[in-house]
Parts: sequence; C-alpha cells; structure tokens
Amino acid sequence: MKTGGKDTCDTTSARGYIRTKEAERVLSLFLSAMAKTKKGKSKVAPAPYVAKKQTTKKTANPLIERRPKNFGIGGDIQPKRDLTHFMRWPKYIRLQRQKSTLQKRLKIPPSINQFSSTLDKQTAIKLFRLLNKYRPETKAAKKQRLTELAEKKASGKESQPTKKPSIVKFGLNHVTSLIESKKANLVAIAHDVDPIELVVWLPALCRKMGVPYCIVKGKARLGKVVHQKTATCLAVTSVNSEDKNALSNLVDAVKTNYNDRGDEIRRHWGGGQLGAKSLAALKKLEKSKAKDLSSKMV
Repeated sequence: MKTGGKDTCDTTSARGYIRTKEAERVLSLFLSAMAKTKKGKSKVAPAPYVAKKQTTKKTANPLIERRPKNFGIGGDIQPKRDLTHFMRWPKYIRLQRQKSTLQKRLKIPPSINQFSSTLDKQTAIKLFRLLNKYRPETKAAKKQRLTELAEKKASGKESQPTKKPSIVKFGLNHVTSLIESKKANLVAIAHDVDPIELVVWLPALCRKMGVPYCIVKGKARLGKVVHQKTATCLAVTSVNSEDKNALSNLVDAVKTNYNDRGDEIRRHWGGGQLGAKSLAALKKLEKSKAKDLSSKMV
C-alpha cells in the first residue's frame, strides 16, 4: 500500500512540472510574436506637401531706435477715445435731461400732457407758410415808414390814409383779448413755454370761445415769425382774399385734431413709463411667477 501512495505523488508532481514548462513555452512564444509585430509596424503616410508662404523679414534700420509708448501716469498722451460717459456736462444740459426723464417717469395730468401732442409736420409747414406771409414790419421798416410820412407832412403834401395791413398778432395779453372777443380766426400755441402755467389755460379758453387753436413745436420758431427771440402764442385775425381758402383748410384740420377732441384730451394722462432697470426687474418677476405656476400644475 505504501508503494502505491508514493507512485501517485510522483505522477501528480510530474504533471505539475509539465504544466509549468508548457506555460513558460507559451509565454515565450507570445512575447516573441509581440516583439516581431512591433518591429514590423507600418509607418503612417506623411501629410501632402503644402507650399509654405514665404515671409520676408523686415530689416530694421539700425539708426532708428525703437521707442515703445508708455501710457502710464506722466507718460505719453493717451489715444483718442469716446469720453462721453466720463464728461461732466454743463448744468443746464443735466437739468434738461433730468426734466425729460422725470416727465417720462411721473404721471402727468391731462392739462399739461396736452402740450406733448403737437401739430403734424405737413400741417405745420402749411401753417408757417401762411404766417410768414403776414409777418409784422421790423423796427427799421417802421422807422423808415414814419420818416417818409413826416417828410411828406413837412413838405405840405397831404398823406392819404392807407388801409390797415393784415398781420399776425402776438403777445399773450393781446392774443387773450382777441380770443375773448372772438376776433381770432386761428391761434398757434408753443409747446415748450417755461413755466407752462403761462399758457396752460389757453387751450381751454379757446375751446370755450369756439376759437380754433393748435399746439406747435418751438417758441423760438413762433418768435422768428414776429421778429422776436421767442413767442408763447400767435393769432391770425384776417387774411387777404387769395389766402382765405388756405386758412379755411388749416382751420378744418386744426378743429379735427384739437377742438373736437376736447373730452379725450381732458381724460388722457401722460408719463408713467418705466425705466430699463424697472422693466428688467418686472420681467424677471413675471418669469419666476410663470415658473412656479408651471411647477404647481405638474
């Protein structure tokens, strides 16, 4: 029995030895095969030839020294750039910009807001074309006329009475009296009178007395008609026969836009426009509300 057990041990050890030898041989064959594949590895084809651009190097003049600019404090002059944002504007410009911004933001009552709706461009051109025909005489022209009359009177010649010319009337008190007496056929009021309280009641008076009125851009433009720097309002009392048709057309257009819209003008408030930041904040709030609502719905 002893000899049988010894034989079995020998056979198992022999088998293990054979297996290790076989494994070593396989490993050596694998490594040699790998080495061969590495040696015979194919090279990647080179990229197609592209002709390089020939760059010519600029030869620097040795006599001219390179002096790079230094824009630090106390150095070279700064390059020109837009400095509008950094500019300190004059006080009158800042005030007028602040005023225009406030007029957009604050709620403006109808009596003041009516001055923001001015006459359209085409009708305004026709109006000023008519007004320029009936400009009052200048101081120099008046002086010359009176001098000629005085000379005629001094020489003993009788001066025949002439017809009073049709001219544009100006001056707030004068125009007001013409409206109250219903002698004015058409009244033009400036939109930028400062303080606005001077003319804020004038449209209501025109509507009450049935006098056609309009609001036009520019007190300076009205002033130019009557040889003044500015004019709050102008009134047309009479025109020549050839201009009666043009005046009647203007009156019809003006009545439609202003006199007949009295009730609408009284109810229409102005201003109340939000700024860019406020609009962005509202948009953000609405977006978050919509998001919450959609999440609740789900």
